[in-house]
Amino acid sequence: MNFQGKVFAVVRKIPKGKVLTYKEVAKRAGKPKAYRAVGTILNKNFNKQIPCHRVIRSDGKAGGYNLGSKLKERILKNEGFRI
Repeated sequence: MNFQGKVFAVVRKIPKGKVLTYKEVAKRAGKPKAYRAVGTILNKNFNKQIPCHRVIRSDGKAGGYNLGSKLKERILKNEGFRI
């Protein structure tokens, strides 16, 4: 499986109301220093089965989202996670 596939596999497993950081996703996907690549991969994803909104920045801020960061924050809030 390529790195993108590994990233998607990790992100699919994030339960509702929980988050991982881009760095944590990169580490779990086997490339701990590739957190920027994780962001790029997730930004290009529009598959609703991969909950990209559950990946946040290491400083606790929401970070980017291909449908807008305000929507990301609203979805996370609706799932019970507070930014």
